Amino acid sequence: MRRGLERLAAGGIPYLLPRGGELPAGPVLLPGSFNPFHRGHAGLLEAAERATGRPGLLELSITNVDKPALDAREVERRLASIPAHYRVLLTCAPTFAEKARVLPGAWFAMGFDTAERLLDPQYHADVPAMLERFLEQRVRFVVAGRIRQGRFLGVDALRIPAGFDSLFIPVPESEFREDISSTELRG
Repeated sequence: MRRGLERLAAGGIPYLLPRGGELPAGPVLLPGSFNPFHRGHAGLLEAAERATGRPGLLELSITNVDKPALDAREVERRLASIPAHYRVLLTCAPTFAEKARVLPGAWFAMGFDTAERLLDPQYHADVPAMLERFLEQRVRFVVAGRIRQGRFLGVDALRIPAGFDSLFIPVPESEFREDISSTELRG
């Protein structure tokens, strides 16, 4: 696997399936750091598969927007925390725009907080232009809600610019709700 990681990091390949197999057509990917992998990741991926009818994979980018790249030992450590029956995809695509470019036709599962950041002009200078590109690429975002101040917030609480609602597929609270995060587990 280390040779594959080296090729991925050098840009020689667009992605790596460290557990073998082929990338299924039209997957729904759950991007994450998986540090550690937990039941929230498992539940969100399964809910996204049910909501879309698409095969699910976990996606771990070895590069990150605001953190150092993961070395081979760290990638192996994180993969070891993920049960063997989950399909995992490694990329060097830290942003959703880069993920969509590398994986055309892929959809992405995410929690409410990530969806908020995706739509925040503080992170993306021209949100409507970015969303227009996602529409053209046939990307969709499967969004699970979050409890905040005692209230469940789902897709309907997002500030989605007019005309782009179809990009966001809600995961109802009855289908998935897990109030856990990797940060809290590491805490």
